[in-house]
Amino acid sequence: MDELLELCRTAGADVVARLTQKREHPDPASYIGRGKLGELAALVAAEAVDVVVIDEELSPTQLRNLTRALEMRVVDRTQLILDIFAQRARTREGKLQVELAQMTYLLPRLAGMWTHLERQRGGIGMRGPGETQIEVDRRHARRRIRLLEEQITDVGKHRQHAREARIAVPFPVVAMVGYTNVGKSTLFNRIAKAEVYADNLLFATLDPTTRRVGLSGGWDVLVTDTVGFVSNLPHQLVAAFRATLEEVKQADLLLHVVDVSHPHREAQEEAVYTVLDELGVCDRPVITVYNKADLIADQSSLRALVAGTRDSAYTSGATGDGVPHLLKTIEEVLSRDLCSVQLLIPYKRGDLAHLCYARGRVKDRRDTDDGIWMDVELPRDLAGKVACFSPPGIIDPSHQVF
Repeated sequence: MDELLELCRTAGADVVARLTQKREHPDPASYIGRGKLGELAALVAAEAVDVVVIDEELSPTQLRNLTRALEMRVVDRTQLILDIFAQRARTREGKLQVELAQMTYLLPRLAGMWTHLERQRGGIGMRGPGETQIEVDRRHARRRIRLLEEQITDVGKHRQHAREARIAVPFPVVAMVGYTNVGKSTLFNRIAKAEVYADNLLFATLDPTTRRVGLSGGWDVLVTDTVGFVSNLPHQLVAAFRATLEEVKQADLLLHVVDVSHPHREAQEEAVYTVLDELGVCDRPVITVYNKADLIADQSSLRALVAGTRDSAYTSGATGDGVPHLLKTIEEVLSRDLCSVQLLIPYKRGDLAHLCYARGRVKDRRDTDDGIWMDVELPRDLAGKVACFSPPGIIDPSHQVF
């Protein structure tokens, strides 16, 4: 309910009251029981309420019955989140994805929105005598959904081309994931020296942003800031934002950013892993980043938490504290996938030598008459691509046989 309160405020609502009910199961007709419904109606009248928000996704029947009983607009959790996303969307892709999610949500609920309209008369251009407004709107909604899906597919192709261009110069990809409003964008700006919009709001960032970041060992990685998650994230959004969330699926490493100061930190972590499981990326290496460390008074407990969590670090996006250690941790985790190879690269393939420096750890280099000799640790995928420059018989040029 506290999170619902924050969602309402983010959407621009002024919350005047809250009402809860303990039941074994929601009422199939009106979600809440008949007595509680009467109590809610009295509260609505006393507070001069404009809209009622329910902290659950309502069925079309429940939504229709509540709207009739209260004689005012009723919004469920899914519709509230969709409204916030609609406010936050800035790019063409984001707007298309949000509208698709809204139309998908709206289609089965159109019946409850048009019960006040009388049946139309038949006539030329009508599907048949007595066609209702709901049938007209359903056909319009389906046409709009098909158009949106086509447009999003086109946008997804452009994103895929950009992704393939990055793969052509294959830097490791690190995706930042986490619950909404845990400070991902602020931390991203610290790490990447970027200026992505960041604010103390739910879903402040919808569109993914990727920047190249240099690590201390000479590596370069691509870090992507992604949309924040939330518990019970509407499946319409997961489906609509699938092209955007492909950035997470293509990542070599996930940075799970956690608001360590939040009272419901563990529940938020669980919600994030639920979405990651839906995306099928739970097998990826994960670094848990306990962010907003500057808000923790007991630093010893924070250090104990990090010490007890595998592959973790604590940071403060606001102050920059812990960021150097986080970058070192990223390098250490990525280095586990490295294998040691010796290469003799022709001088005309200087691009491969540059790639070894960018994606690997060059332990030794010698310029010989035949080319550039390197003793280097590379990611397994890249090592396979340059294996032709590591034929049997390559030895350290400094080794001499008498």
